[in-house]
Amino acid sequence: MDNFAYVGASSSLKGGFDWNLVFKWDFMMVQEISKRKQNMIAPIRTPMIAGGLFVISKSWFEEVGKYDMMMDVWGGENLEISFRVWQCNGSLEIIPCSRVGHVFRKQHPYTFPGGSGNVFARNTRRVAEVWMDEYKNYYYAAVPSAKNIPFGSIRNRLELRERLQCKPFKWYLENVYPELKVPNKHDFKFGIIRQNNFCMDTLGHSSGGTIGLYSCHGSGGNQEWIVSRDNSIKHLDLCMTLADEVDGSSVKLTACNTASMRQKWLLQQESKMLKHQYYDLCIDSRSHHSKGLTANTCDPSSNSQLWDFVTS
Repeated sequence: MDNFAYVGASSSLKGGFDWNLVFKWDFMMVQEISKRKQNMIAPIRTPMIAGGLFVISKSWFEEVGKYDMMMDVWGGENLEISFRVWQCNGSLEIIPCSRVGHVFRKQHPYTFPGGSGNVFARNTRRVAEVWMDEYKNYYYAAVPSAKNIPFGSIRNRLELRERLQCKPFKWYLENVYPELKVPNKHDFKFGIIRQNNFCMDTLGHSSGGTIGLYSCHGSGGNQEWIVSRDNSIKHLDLCMTLADEVDGSSVKLTACNTASMRQKWLLQQESKMLKHQYYDLCIDSRSHHSKGLTANTCDPSSNSQLWDFVTS
């Protein structure tokens, strides 16, 4: 639509987000809608605001910390100010009878150093590190690539949180946004997959590339893996994938697909073998110099099939 016609929003929506920290509109729960029938123009408590469209007392805006000035360009500021306001004894409300027009440009009139994805990841990572406490791990599970994005110093924001005596993120989830489902903490684990002094390493390969071994360095990066409860093993947004169902098949990195049988692996703690869920094939390092890691017929006596998963 290329005109200034006013399009009204639904009065049954409030702001929310998923664990990837991307804003979304949520429909109110049935109980809330039923309660509002008594007064359809009453303010709506919202866990999150959409962006910089809000009214706030200037003095309290300054007292509660303005904006995070270490964020870059655009993105994530609505998350940061929403968490901060709620956790630091304020509240956010949508006023149904307000009229605010917002014109969306066809493209940004500014540039993003390193790309918009990196800028957004830097900003949202700052939010997670300052305000989300241990729940930030669910963000990193949803967006594992964010762990490699530098986010600058957060000392001043942590000092602000301490000075304002802000509540923990657990309080926010229980009292402000109980609709957000908290994953089971046993659904995934971060760590390295080790064989003696060597670790599974992507060697910088992208989708379609093989997986190899490299001296363990303890710095995460190409050696960091996520073992999920659905039996997938991920690096960033790629999953360890069996190339074929035969002995000696390559093991590659491909886009994660929860329906793919070739991406299901069982990390067996007792035998220390990394076995495919459906085939008698285990991850093997015998040919890693020439072919990368392969999947060979499982052999408990083979040292090249023994692995340790060390959580980080």
